[in-house]
Order: sequence, then structure tokens, then C-alpha cells
Amino acid sequence: MKALVISGGGSKGAFAGGLAEYLITVCKQQYKIFIGSSTGSLLVPLLSIGEIEKLKKVFTSVTQDDIFNNCPFLLKKVKGQYKTKINHLGILQMFLEGKKSFGESENLRTLIFKNITEANFEAIQQNDVIITVSNLNTMQVEYKEAKDCTYKDFCEWIWASASLVPFMGLVTKNGFEYADGGMGNIVPIYQAIQKGATDLDIIVLKSNEGPTAKLPVRNALDLTSRVFSFMLNQIVTDDLIIGRLEGLNKQIKLNFYYPEKELTTNSMIFDPVQMTKWWDYGYEIARKNNPQCKLINIA
Repeated sequence: MKALVISGGGSKGAFAGGLAEYLITVCKQQYKIFIGSSTGSLLVPLLSIGEIEKLKKVFTSVTQDDIFNNCPFLLKKVKGQYKTKINHLGILQMFLEGKKSFGESENLRTLIFKNITEANFEAIQQNDVIITVSNLNTMQVEYKEAKDCTYKDFCEWIWASASLVPFMGLVTKNGFEYADGGMGNIVPIYQAIQKGATDLDIIVLKSNEGPTAKLPVRNALDLTSRVFSFMLNQIVTDDLIIGRLEGLNKQIKLNFYYPEKELTTNSMIFDPVQMTKWWDYGYEIARKNNPQCKLINIA
């Protein structure tokens, strides 16, 4: 059984979108299982029903304002590079309102409902589409299948899966508080295998090159972001080790795709120009790694 697995990675999801476009439209891959975590959860529902142009339009036009109704940091572009600083006023507002996080992403929720219609959802339910979320009350990772959800719940599970706390708000459902699926499982290979996948295409939104030194921490928010990046990087490593071992043990085919270079040091910056380039780059990486697809389509 063929599965598509897409990891977390914030704005780098544009790279995964372009890569998946090539695999689906050129290589004609027929996936039975679609599973994502964080930004992967934003991608897999529309990929599962072939709504690639719609997905591309969103991922190559989205801005900070489409994601955040209260962004915890301010952006400034200097010589082509983004610099961030703390949004003191915005964070103060959150505390005065008794909120539990530094920022909020209600706008992302609106965007999800806007782009996944009820008609889309009915089509999505015909496939095995799985969303990864982290339950912060039970301290467990949970997997939400479209087949088991209502339209409203499914869209909100996607929102929860992409809500990286404390920069975004907690999502409360069924009396529990949920957050980004990547906090527990960024690359859900093991879950795809548990669902019966025997041949997996896995898109990992982390460069496969060696570690690179980061610039010194500038402020408390930058420190928090750096600490989270460190922890998430270790979770990715663990997920890949577990996935490879499980695949080896069960003789399952695992096909990994990575960006060949680091795309960004801050995946919470949503720049349409940058993300358009990443989409095209993902498409090119897929073409580079699948020369046989060209031959199939020529024949």
C-alpha cells in the first residue's frame, strides 16, 4: 500500500507542496494513505483529492497576516534578509486578555475553512487522510482520520496540528488542549506503517546536509524559538531512526526526500516570493530524484 508522509516545517511546507505535485502529476503515484504533521497536515487533505492548483495558490500567496491575528514578533527586511524582534505590545495584549500564549493564529483557522470546503471534505473522506496532533493534557500524540471526523472537527484538527505553541494559541477540543503535532511526532512514518503502508514517499522538511552554525541569540523570543528548533530537530532525528528501523524490520520500502540546502532559519516567516521559489525548488528536487518518471511520460 502506497503512502505519502509529509513532516512539519512551517513555511517550508511550500517545498513539500512542489515535490508532492511532481510525484502525483508526473510520476502518477497512487497513494492510499496521506499523513501529515504540522504544515504537513495543511498539505495532505487537498493533495489527497488532487486539488494541487488550489493548494499551490494558497502556499505561494500566504502572508503573516493570513496566519496570525496577533503575531509575537515583528519583521523587518534588511538587505534581503529578515530580522525579527519582539512584538512587546502584542504580547502585552495577550497577557492582559488572560491568554496562555505569546501569539494567536485565528486567521489560520479562517484560512483552513475557506480553502477546504464541505464538498472537498466529502471527497477527502474517501481516502485515508490522517492528521497528527499533540494532546498537552494527556501528554500523548493523537492521530485524527478524516473518515472519523465531522467537517468542522477535521478543519480544527488541521489547525491544531499547525499551532506551534507558545507562538500560536492552544486549540481546545473535547475538554483537552491541543497543539502542534510536530511537538510529539514531526515525521509520522511509524503511524503510516501501522496503518498498513508498505511503500512510503516521505518528505522531510529538514536539510540532509550537515549542521550549520546559527547566529547568536538576540532576544528572549529568539532564545525560545532557538530552543524549540533544537528540540524539534532532535524529534525529527528520532522519528527517522524509528521509521527506518521499523521499515527494515518489516521489509518496507522507504523513499526519502529532503531539500539539499537549508531553506530558512525561521520557518514562521511567511513570504509569498520566498515560498513560490521553494515550491518550484521542491518540484525540481522531485524531478532530479525521479528520472524514470520522465521516461514513463515520454513513452
